[in-house]
Amino acid sequence: MGRSRSAYATALGTAVLAAGALAFAPTASAVDPTTATVSADCGSAGAGEATLTATQDGTAATITLTSSAVKAPIDVGAGSVETTLTLSKNGSDTATFTGKSNPAMSAGDDVNSGPLDGTVAAGDVMEAKSVKIVIFGTITVNCTATSAQSPGPFTF
Repeated sequence: MGRSRSAYATALGTAVLAAGALAFAPTASAVDPTTATVSADCGSAGAGEATLTATQDGTAATITLTSSAVKAPIDVGAGSVETTLTLSKNGSDTATFTGKSNPAMSAGDDVNSGPLDGTVAAGDVMEAKSVKIVIFGTITVNCTATSAQSPGPFTF
């Protein structure tokens, strides 16, 4: 009988340790791909390729948009550009990622949105469709994707 108690205690201790390890393990969520490109037309502001870099932490995700095809029209201070990125979501819906975390840019610098925040669910498939950039609340640039995202949509 003492032996069965010992085996039971050992089994219970092992189960508690395993449960504790799972509780402290990082969440297994990752977006794929982490970087994609898309061609876009931004009217008189320019046209060309934009790079999207995505990260995910559970249901929170960020996407940063950069483009050498579109340049800052004037000197822009950090945090003074409001950006809204619209993506198709699961083929029939849309999602938006927004932010006002751009780095400082000098006139002529490549556009950089800084991290745009959004919410995702496991298995969401999203592809960039358009972006609206508002500088100082007065200068607005609207861009529309003219190609599919490469190497493909983000899967969260």
